[in-house]
Amino acid sequence: MSDKTDFVEAGEESPPDDVSFFDPALKEVRRRVYFLWARTVFILCIFIICVLSIFWASQFRVEKSYPELTIWVVDFDGQVDPYINQDQTPIVGPAVTDLAQQIIDARDFNLGYTIKSPADFNYDPWAVRQGVYDEHAYAAIVVNPNATALLRDAVTNGNSSYDPSGAAQFVIISARDETTYFNYIIPGLTDFANNLLATFGPRWVQTVAQESLSIARVPQAINPAIGFNTVDLRPFGPAIATPAVTIGLIYLIILAFFNFPFLMPIHVQFIKGDHPPLKIPQWLIWRLLSNVAAYFFLSLFYSLVSLAFQIPFSNDPAPDMIPAANANAYGKGSFVVFWMLNWVGMTALGLPCENMAMVLGFPWSSFFLIFWVITNVATGFYALDLAPGFFRWGYAWPLHRIVEALRTILFGTHSRIGLDFAVLFVWIAASMAFFPIASFVMRWKMKRGM
Repeated sequence: MSDKTDFVEAGEESPPDDVSFFDPALKEVRRRVYFLWARTVFILCIFIICVLSIFWASQFRVEKSYPELTIWVVDFDGQVDPYINQDQTPIVGPAVTDLAQQIIDARDFNLGYTIKSPADFNYDPWAVRQGVYDEHAYAAIVVNPNATALLRDAVTNGNSSYDPSGAAQFVIISARDETTYFNYIIPGLTDFANNLLATFGPRWVQTVAQESLSIARVPQAINPAIGFNTVDLRPFGPAIATPAVTIGLIYLIILAFFNFPFLMPIHVQFIKGDHPPLKIPQWLIWRLLSNVAAYFFLSLFYSLVSLAFQIPFSNDPAPDMIPAANANAYGKGSFVVFWMLNWVGMTALGLPCENMAMVLGFPWSSFFLIFWVITNVATGFYALDLAPGFFRWGYAWPLHRIVEALRTILFGTHSRIGLDFAVLFVWIAASMAFFPIASFVMRWKMKRGM
């Protein structure tokens, strides 16, 4: 028996027959659908241009920002006892500083080479390392005090153990931002070394020939004569740490966002049903406390993934100026700090999502999620020194502070963890203050069927 017959037997009006898309009966519906479709697609297109432009702009004209990647050039050659010798003019240090000055004068898209006086570091090469560790510069080129003395001794006295790489050092700290170091700084330093050898080598050979020095026993003192030893104070690694400080944090935002649609139907049980509704102030307190508790457990299991895949969390701290791989800042307690940071970070990232979900509703709250992910990624995963000045607000964005604190915990980089937690707590406090307003907007819209 057909559906129409069922309706007739029940004494009800039968439903209308199905019609084709261009049936005149659908004229008004088609017009309304066309308008809504066009409006929605237009909004999405404008949103794509506006929000994705934020991410693209963070990498716009990176080359022009190379000078912001400061590299100190410090010449200690012959300027520290016992290598101060008026009768032996240094040749290695001046060659390095001359090349640096040529690069500076070129005013091209080069790294930010800055020639510093040894007096700025109290004639102590270790103080240069401390400055790089403290993130006053991205790297340093240090000419050792005995650079010229060892080179001349090698060709004069036939020191067969002479090592050209003992002449100078590249001091870096790649765990600070491995992308910036591997893409820009290390290639730049390699070019610097190659250019120096290309200019210093012929000059040094001419000097050796003029002074009739013997080269038979120490050929390495002629070619390459000098070189660089790279000192990476905090190398980035192992590779499994990459998700914890980069792409994995996107999932931290997404997990925090989905806390709302999963838990909201549970919260509503208190104010709907055949029972007296819970007082609204207490309902808001319950929602806030239960959400923070949910983030507590979600962040734990998020953190356990890193532990399960053997990211180091129990190494001892290391002195600032000594190279150390995975020098966990808090020793065996580093995992607990890592978990607490993820908890506070997830709360700082999640509560704004919850507020905007209540204010905007679905599906428009997805816009905020995309905006939130893009702005945090653009300012958290890339060096803000390379971004246009517009992006300085990124220092206050949650993910930037999370990434900075994570690198301190995992690699023992220069610590600003107090400031990092403080910024996250400010985000949490502001979100909690706005929470009642967002809840009121949601209830107002629900009562009006919006």
